[in-house]
Amino acid sequence: MKRFILIFAVMGTLATTLYSCRETTEDKVEDAADDVGDAMEDAVD
Repeated sequence: MKRFILIFAVMGTLATTLYSCRETTEDKVEDAADDVGDAMEDAVD
């Protein structure tokens, strides 16, 4: 019984840690838009 609880706790912790570190598509799109804007400003200068 203790082993089951321990394994469940470790799996939950790993799942939470890995899920929270993911970068969403929305973040990637926002970063790309910022990069394009910066490039356009640099081209104008």
